[in-house]
Amino acid sequence: MFLFKLFRRVIAFLLLLVIVVPVFALGKTWYAANNPTIRNADVIVVLGAAQLDGRPGLVLEARLTEAKRIYDLGLAKKIITVGGGAPGDRTTEAATGRIWLMQNGVKYANLKAIEVGRDTLSSTKAYAAELRARKIKNVIIVTDPLHCLRSMTMANDLGLIATCSPVQGGPNALEKSGFKYLIREAGAYLAYITLGRHGVRISDRLPSDNILNKVTP
Repeated sequence: MFLFKLFRRVIAFLLLLVIVVPVFALGKTWYAANNPTIRNADVIVVLGAAQLDGRPGLVLEARLTEAKRIYDLGLAKKIITVGGGAPGDRTTEAATGRIWLMQNGVKYANLKAIEVGRDTLSSTKAYAAELRARKIKNVIIVTDPLHCLRSMTMANDLGLIATCSPVQGGPNALEKSGFKYLIREAGAYLAYITLGRHGVRISDRLPSDNILNKVTP
């Protein structure tokens, strides 16, 4: 009888975890997206998204636009663009972002492109290493609203003090993201805090991203 009760309690606890943990991740991801806290920092970091032959896709352009907006507000004096290239690309996401920002009024001296990374974790590791070498800790990450929690968590884990300035336009703006994106990001956040922190590589680039990241004709 005792073993049966113990078994029931274990099953009930496991079922509770199956329900509570995903709900917690969904709520935390949603809250971070809807309640950004932005302060002055040493540098703005623009996370990469798809580009086409040197032209930013819709997602990347929205991130660059937001970076330029907060740069003009004086929240940071430097901007770092991050992101490598896909196989066959003639340029990278980071280089494309730097060129776009220069064309839109940001001085070359205030820009740096880190042309590494095809997922959030590898990109974060690349720019975090650069910032540690410069003894810089305070960063503003520019990315999609529902991507803020995971990108900040990764940066903080690598010794940075990160806030997030989410995009206000583009296909991944909060009002356009939808529940599917929320589920995906909550799942990716859980995967990172349970597996990614321990060195298990998890890609967060999906084939569907190519549709969202297409450039305007």
